[in-house]
Amino acid sequence: MTNDKFPEIRDLAIIGDRRTAALIDTKGTVVWYCPERFDRPSLLAALLDPERGGAWSVRSPDTTFASRRYLEDSGVLETTFATSNGNYWQITDWMCLGEKLPRGICRLFSPVPNEVTVTLQPAPDYAQHPPDLQYVGQAVQIDRRYYLYASHPLILEKDCIYFKILEGESGWAVLADEQLASVTIEKIETWLEITQARWQKIASYAIYHGPYEREIANSLRALRMLTFEDNGGIIAAATTSLPEVVGGERNYDYRYVWLRDAGMIVSALIRAGSNGDEERRFLDYICGFACNSDSMPLKPFTTLDGEPVHLEKTLDWVGYRGSQPVVIGNAANSQLQLDAFGNVLLAAKLIYNRFDTREHWFLIEKIADYLVEHWSDPDHGLWEEQVKRQYTSSKVIVACGLNYIAELAENKAQAKRWRSAAQEIKQFVACECLNSEGAYAAFAGGEAVDVSAALFPVWGYTAPDTPEMLATIKILERELATGYLYRRHLEQFDSKKEGAFLAGTFWVAQYWVMRRDFQQARAIIDAALEYVNDLGLFAEEADIKTKQMLGNFPQTFVHAAFIGAVIDLKTAQEH
Repeated sequence: MTNDKFPEIRDLAIIGDRRTAALIDTKGTVVWYCPERFDRPSLLAALLDPERGGAWSVRSPDTTFASRRYLEDSGVLETTFATSNGNYWQITDWMCLGEKLPRGICRLFSPVPNEVTVTLQPAPDYAQHPPDLQYVGQAVQIDRRYYLYASHPLILEKDCIYFKILEGESGWAVLADEQLASVTIEKIETWLEITQARWQKIASYAIYHGPYEREIANSLRALRMLTFEDNGGIIAAATTSLPEVVGGERNYDYRYVWLRDAGMIVSALIRAGSNGDEERRFLDYICGFACNSDSMPLKPFTTLDGEPVHLEKTLDWVGYRGSQPVVIGNAANSQLQLDAFGNVLLAAKLIYNRFDTREHWFLIEKIADYLVEHWSDPDHGLWEEQVKRQYTSSKVIVACGLNYIAELAENKAQAKRWRSAAQEIKQFVACECLNSEGAYAAFAGGEAVDVSAALFPVWGYTAPDTPEMLATIKILERELATGYLYRRHLEQFDSKKEGAFLAGTFWVAQYWVMRRDFQQARAIIDAALEYVNDLGLFAEEADIKTKQMLGNFPQTFVHAAFIGAVIDLKTAQEH
C-alpha cells in the first residue's frame, strides 16, 4: 500500500466532546473515531488501514484544501476549501458539548460551488466484522448502535452510506450514538451555539498572557480536549499505534491515563494560571482507583474508569505507513514506575499550596510511605523499559516528591521519615549514579546520560550549574542533540533510529531558563515549535531528516512540557 493513502500526522486535526475524539485530515476525511469513549473500539480507523479501517470522506471535483482553524478557543473546527476559479466553501466539524445534547459528530457544509459527495464507510469494532446497515426512520442505522442523519437523501451501497450536496446547496450530517427524535438545521445550529459557549467557559478556567501566548492557548485547548470530563482523567494521546519509527515496531496504545503524564500536566496547568477546578479532580480521579492490596498503591496507568488496561492485542491491519504491529491495550501496566508516584506527589504539593487544601491526604501519605520502603527497588523507569534498573531520574523525582510533601506532614515523625528517605536517595545518586565523566548517568553503573536529567534543577534537586549538571549537559549536547533538538536514551533500542523527543527538548529549554540564558532557551523552544502543526498540535517526536511528526497524536505529555518551559521563561524574565 502506497504511503500517499496515509495523511501526514501534521495534517491531522482533532475534535472532541471531552469523552472521545475524532481526527480529521486536510481533505475533510474523518480518519479516526472511537464512539462513546477515547479507549473504546474504533468505528473509523483509516489512519491505520485505509482499505479496511473505515472513513468518513468528502469529495468534490476541482477542490483543494485552503486553510483551517478552531473557532475562537473552542474545539469546533472550520476547514476551508478552494476551487481553481477562486470560490471557497467550508466544513464545520464538532462534537456536541453540553447537557442533553446528542453525542457524536456533527458536520455543517456551507453552500458548495461544485457537487460534493459525502461517504461514510463504517468499520465497527476495529473492523472485526462488516457493518449492519439499514434504514430506520430519517436515519441509517449502523450495527443497531449508531445513526447517521443528513440533509440530503442517504443511499446505501455495499458497506457504505453516501449522500450528495448539489452545486449551490448547503448541507449537514450527524453521526449520533443513539437514535434522535428528529434532526433539523435549526437544532444543529443551536447545538453548535451551546457547544461553543461551553468551550468558552472551559477555556476561561486557565487564561495565560505572556510569551508564546497563541501557542500556549493552543496547547491548553489540546489538554482540555483530551481530558475525560466525567472524572478528570487525562489521556496520553487520542490514538494507538502511530509509530515512533515509521515501518518499525515501536507502536503503542496511548488512549489511557498515565500517572506520570497526568501529574506533569496538572503541574503545568496550575503554573499556567488555572483556577484549579479540573486539576483538583485529578486527585479525585486517582483516588478512585487506588489499589487495595499491599503492593503498589496505584497502577502506573489505567483505563478511563480506573480499571486495569488489558494486555496488548494485535489487529490484522496494515498499520500507519506499514508500521506494525497495530495494537490495542498496553502490556506495561504491571511495571513498577517509581517516577509516576513522584510526579503525583509533586502535583499534590502544588494543588495543596495553591488552594490551601489537603484533600485525599490518606492516599498521598500512602504513596509517600510506599516510596520510603521501595525507592531502592529497581524499576522500569521513565521510558518503561523492559529491563529493570536503578534509573536515576526515578530516584531523583522520588527524593524531590518526598521532600516537598514532607512540608505538609501531619507530625514531625512523619516529616522526618520522608526527609530521611530523600536524603538516602541523594546519597545513593551521588555514590552510584555518576558516570566516569562526573555526569548523571541514565542508571546506576551506566555511562550513558538521558535527557530527563535536564529536569533535575527544575524539580529543585540540584542547582543548574553544579559540576554534575554541567558535565551532564555537555554529554547531552555531544551525544543526544541535533541542532536544538534532543533525543532520549533508550536501553533496548537505538534512539538514533527514532525522532527527536519533543518533551525532552522542552526540558532542556527549561534548564537553560534556570541558567538565565534566555536566548538559548528560546532557540530550543522555537526549534521544537517547527514540529507543531497549523492548529498548534504536537505529536510525540520529530523526524529531523524528513521533517515529519512521529508517534501518537496529539501528545499531552509534549503539550505539558511546552507549557512548563514557557511558564518558566516568563517567570524568570519577570524577576
